[in-house]
Amino acid sequence: MVDSFRYSTFADRLGETFRLQVDDTRIVNVVLTTATDLADNDWGYPETTDRRTPFSIVFVGPAEFVLPQHNYRLESVSLGAFDLFIVPIGRDAGGVKYEAVFT
Repeated sequence: MVDSFRYSTFADRLGETFRLQVDDTRIVNVVLTTATDLADNDWGYPETTDRRTPFSIVFVGPAEFVLPQHNYRLESVSLGAFDLFIVPIGRDAGGVKYEAVFT
């Protein structure tokens, strides 16, 4: 499923809440806040290609703790359940930010 994800998969879902399974007993909500098309950032990727153009997405989760970089199970109403590798990239008053990069 993740292989079929594109920038457009997430660009239309900004503000959507995803359920993130931390472990067997704990689930937290994270909100999709950013989707960035990396081909627009002068990375040298052609405009049209058979390969997926790279993009990144950022979620914001609870501020009380920081999850380590890891593969987590995420689920949303619109996309269903999927596994995704996320990395913590910062914390502010709004919560902890986590990024996933697709190449």
